[in-house]
Amino acid sequence: MLFLVLFGVTVVTFVLSHLIPGDPAVAIAGPHPTPELLDRIRVQYGLNKPLYAQYLIYMRDLLHGNLGISIRDQMPVRNDLFQFFPATLELVLIAFLFAIVLGVPLGAYAALKKDKFADYVIRIFAIAGVSIPLFWGGLVMILVFYAKLDWFPSSGRLAIELNQPPRVTGFFTIDSLIKGDFPTFGSALQHIALPALALGYVQLAFIVRQVRSSMLEALSQDYYLTGRANGLSERFLVVRYALRNALIPSITIIGLSFGSLLGGAVVTETIFGWPGMGKYVTDSILSRDFPAIMGFTVVIAFAYVLINLIVDLLVYALDPETRR
Repeated sequence: MLFLVLFGVTVVTFVLSHLIPGDPAVAIAGPHPTPELLDRIRVQYGLNKPLYAQYLIYMRDLLHGNLGISIRDQMPVRNDLFQFFPATLELVLIAFLFAIVLGVPLGAYAALKKDKFADYVIRIFAIAGVSIPLFWGGLVMILVFYAKLDWFPSSGRLAIELNQPPRVTGFFTIDSLIKGDFPTFGSALQHIALPALALGYVQLAFIVRQVRSSMLEALSQDYYLTGRANGLSERFLVVRYALRNALIPSITIIGLSFGSLLGGAVVTETIFGWPGMGKYVTDSILSRDFPAIMGFTVVIAFAYVLINLIVDLLVYALDPETRR
């Protein structure tokens, strides 16, 4: 199914990207192009061919690992994505870590305190995360933590007076630690804090709600009630049995949230000026850079369906009932 999904994604996005008003040849040629120059550009990029022929050419190149040439900067899209992908992945991983580390304990605690004050507070916190649009939440964070309190910077990955650390992983936090450059490491953490918090809050809310629901179901099962009746400590029963069983259905939500974070990075990077793939594809859309748009979409789609496959395999490995 993974290959069928990817094929469907390439078809839909290819058609939609070519429905955007405007002529890519004009964007390539610049202001005041001659008709002869436009014709040459259309022939060079295959824009004079029918849409189905352009798609077949694109798929042929894609199967050879060629994502095309960017119309904006005349560089291979694969190289551009390789350059911007580490920034996006670093942001997504920290947002994902924030969502899991905070979301799972909050969801479990809310279930244990069902219908008490702590449960209501956590549920309101989760509902707010689901309800507040990402772009609005990000702007509010900039207004409060940057404009009013001046705790965190509002854009970029490093302070302007600092140089980028030598590239090893592409993650500024890790590369600066490898070099032992702690001022750069501190600046990288400061710059990634707000966008990671804004991006992770939405998925944190979903994880809290899912873990709470699964935990309530686990706490009502016979094995838990029997253990309490036999005098086993509640802490042991919760950690050893209830939470482990509650996490099995929650793994699906937790895993797919990683793919959602990759998609949400487009909005987050645009708001916070984060130089990753999201901002790259936004600029590509504004300039009608079809190869860049398609390349980004294929990479994100592949990551999403791959994560989906990994989640299914994890559930299969952890749940004996699924294997039976």
